[in-house]
Amino acid sequence: MSKKLQITDDLEALLNTLPEEVVAAIRETEDTDNLLEVILDLGRVPTARFVDGEVILSETDVTRAQIDHVVQQLGDIDADNRAGLERTLHRISAIRNRRQEIVGLTCRVGRAVYGTSDIIEDIINAGKSILLLGRPGVGKTTMLREAARILADNKRVVIVDTSNEIGGDGDVPHPAVGRARRMQVATPSLQHEVMIEAVENHNPEVIVIDEIGRQQEAEAARTIGERGVQLVGTAHGNTLDNLMLNPTLSDLIGGIESVTLSDEEARRRGTQKTVLERRSPPTFDVLIEIQHRDRFSIHLDIAAAVDSLLRGFPLPAEIRTRDADGQIKVEKAAASPNPGVRRGGDSLGTRGALRLSAVPETSTRPRAESSKSIQTTRIYPYGVARNRLLQAVKNLRVPVIIVRTPSEADALVTLRTYYRKRQKTVMDAERQGMPVYVLRANTTEQIQRFLSDLFSLEDSQSNGMDDVTQQTQNAIAAVLSGERWVDLPASPPTVRRLQHEMARSAELVSHSYGKEPRRHVRIFRE
Repeated sequence: MSKKLQITDDLEALLNTLPEEVVAAIRETEDTDNLLEVILDLGRVPTARFVDGEVILSETDVTRAQIDHVVQQLGDIDADNRAGLERTLHRISAIRNRRQEIVGLTCRVGRAVYGTSDIIEDIINAGKSILLLGRPGVGKTTMLREAARILADNKRVVIVDTSNEIGGDGDVPHPAVGRARRMQVATPSLQHEVMIEAVENHNPEVIVIDEIGRQQEAEAARTIGERGVQLVGTAHGNTLDNLMLNPTLSDLIGGIESVTLSDEEARRRGTQKTVLERRSPPTFDVLIEIQHRDRFSIHLDIAAAVDSLLRGFPLPAEIRTRDADGQIKVEKAAASPNPGVRRGGDSLGTRGALRLSAVPETSTRPRAESSKSIQTTRIYPYGVARNRLLQAVKNLRVPVIIVRTPSEADALVTLRTYYRKRQKTVMDAERQGMPVYVLRANTTEQIQRFLSDLFSLEDSQSNGMDDVTQQTQNAIAAVLSGERWVDLPASPPTVRRLQHEMARSAELVSHSYGKEPRRHVRIFRE
């Protein structure tokens, strides 16, 4: 059952500060419910911004007298060039010239929208720290104000109100924040100090912060979170990707750092030796991207979302929308992590090998059309572990003979390192027209993918393996999202090996349980 939104905007208080001719033009639009801002720039026509676009209010340019009239109604303008109207949520921001004279005003309509947070009310009441992202004007502060009002019914809530946008101007907070207490900030540069003061002096259970934008504020938020206080705040940025690329604010989601892996670990992961990883636990638990006033993209576990994004197969976010009737719909997209596709990957792709020379028509490379009578292929491994190649041949049951010299071979397989160094053996094979295949890593999985490509096994096995891969990917996503473990259906040894490899690629643990033919794989966290 949806809740009906109740909107309080005190619009008349804002209109009373504006020039009469501008107010008359706004009233003529007959759309004041959707008014967002009024723009007054010296020497330009006054403009009103609505939800659906802009409207020119007059053909006459704004004069100095009109700007001075508005400033006189406001009184003092703070150090951040913002002012408000007492007991309202409206905000007037000033633009100054080089002599510090005001030459422009942005008069934003502040509205208290009761009921707008019903779309995420379950997350707010869960006690988790929440970070809101979204472009300017999308409704971040309105959502923050509603969250403070809801939480204040049962918890001790303190709002750190830098520009009086949450609680309104004046000494008495706006009724829209409910029972929440409000601490004002003298200048924006002191916001981090007021955040710490709120925790130390007023014993809050919840701290509400608007516009975290500086390194000191990010550090203060981490300090507050580590003291067990629930945080609800907003930050600059539209998506999780934006936040990860922001060196100042990335600490809010755990911070990103470059680490160098050992040779063995790099081979196990199938990545380069230098990778990006999350540095520490995130300050916030949940990230909400406000895409539109009625559409939210929600990452319920920031740690898992960041880790998956760094590995190159991001977890799908939960999408919540509110339709025209006020009904809320939740869409949980199917997980589709692909351990083979990684951020910053090279051109070698995911098949395990790249063929670097043409196969002549007389080549003995097997064809898919004659799968029942596949010709035996002689392979010379240069730098590739013979024992792993033998194991892969055994697993796939393909007709391969591993020869000791290149002269006996039909094809040569090597590693990327050897090929880049232009080793003589590899170059001689290319000059003779022998097919050369290059592996990304010296692992059984990569070798099996090379053999599958060589013998076109995926043409005949793709349907079944696609189902297995999808099941395994869904299980990995479920565990990364918080499930303790997931049991996969019983499968043969070759399928179980693939499932274990996928779990390791996602840095999860997997074990096989049961007896053949009902032996199955369980995936879980350490």
